Order: sequence, then structure tokens, then C-alpha cells
Amino acid sequence: MPRELDLKMLMGVMRKRLWLIVLIVVLSCTATGVISYLFIKPTYQASTKLIINSSADQTGQVKLDLNAVNTNISLINTYKEIIKTPAIMDIVSKEHPEFALTADELINNIKLSSVNETQVLTISIEDRSYEKASQIVNAVFHVFQNQIPKIMKVDNVILLNQADATKLHKPIKPNAKLNIALSFLVSLMISIGSVFLLEYFDDSIKTEADVQRYLSLPTLALIIQMGEGDMKRQGDIISSQRKVGEISNVQIR
Repeated sequence: MPRELDLKMLMGVMRKRLWLIVLIVVLSCTATGVISYLFIKPTYQASTKLIINSSADQTGQVKLDLNAVNTNISLINTYKEIIKTPAIMDIVSKEHPEFALTADELINNIKLSSVNETQVLTISIEDRSYEKASQIVNAVFHVFQNQIPKIMKVDNVILLNQADATKLHKPIKPNAKLNIALSFLVSLMISIGSVFLLEYFDDSIKTEADVQRYLSLPTLALIIQMGEGDMKRQGDIISSQRKVGEISNVQIR
């Protein structure tokens, strides 16, 4: 007959195979922690920020004009595309052979981001070495700053923040704590699912409650399973009882 699962029965199933759930979760979290801390090499990210601003006038002062600001904001997307072209990256690759990166590799690895309605553009890159990553983004910025007046006929790129290779930075990858937390959640769901799957395919009847639940029949007798040690102890008890009986018979005679 079909099994009717209720909350109490579900908790009973989980409690019966709690050891399996704990084992899967512990093994999964342990393996994730070992891999994250010992086998995955750390990855660092360096970034530099620049601002697209109006050029100074003849007096050396920058005039704040709303139209000019809007124009500079609209240039952000154009500058993003210019940076990720061979016109910039070829120069970076040739001037810095120590990076051992081609123009195509630089284009694929460089990330550009900006906040809406701002004139700030962020150039970032990831690498196994923070020092190398900071050198690359700084080199990209300086080449871009030197080349943009030739390409766009304007000089409106100003450095806001330069990546400092001397500072100590934490790696952005791997995030061991996040990996372990995700491993815990995933392994917990997998282990609970496995427990219910095992219970679903287990058609054996083990207890009086199972007989009543699945067969709707009363239990007339219960045969307890006995191990080899139990049989030995039972045999010792019977032997002792026989000896006592023999002694009693002798005394009666």
C-alpha cells in the first residue's frame, strides 16, 4: 500500500539515519576547506580609478559646466571600448615585456567598470601576484592617458587612485569561508535527499510499528534477533541452570 508520510515520520526517518547525514556533511565541508586553503592558489585584484573631466582653460582653471559633465559621462562607454583595443594594449604589451602578456590576453583580462551618472572609471585586473596586477593596471592607465589626446583630440583623463604594489592585500579568491558555507548547505540537502531515497526503496519491515503501519495487522509474536555472543551467554545460563538442577537432585536423594 502507498506510504503516507507525515511530519513525525519524516523526523523519524532523519533521526534513524542521522549518522549518514552528519558523515556526508562533515566529509564535504572538510574536503572543501582542505581544497580551498591548500590546493587553490590565491588570486589578487588590483585596480586604479580615473576621472573623465573637462580640460582646463587658458588660466589653468577647470570650469564646471553641466553640459560638459554630461558629455564626459557619455564618453565613459567610448573610453571603455578604446581601452580594450589593440591601439592601447599593443603599446602596453610592447613597453612592458616583463608582464609576459599579449595584447589579446590583456584585453581579455582587463575589467572596466563605472557607476552610473558619475565620471569615474575603474580599471582592474586579477592575477596570482598583487604586485604584478598593480603594475599592469598602472601601465594601462598611463598608456591610455598618453594616447587618448592623439585618438580623441582631448586631454580630459585624470588619475584619481593608483594601485600601490607595496601594500598588503587579501586575495579575492578563494573565499574559503563562503566555499565551506555553500558546501555545508549543498551537502546537507544532498544527504537529506539520500536518506529519504534510501528510506523510499527500503521495503523491509523491522518493528511492530512497521507491521501496524503497512499491514494493519496486530503483532502476535516477536522473534528477537540474537547474535553469536547472545547465544553463548544463553548457553552458559542454561548450563548453569542444569548444574543447579543436578545438585538439587543429588541433595534430595
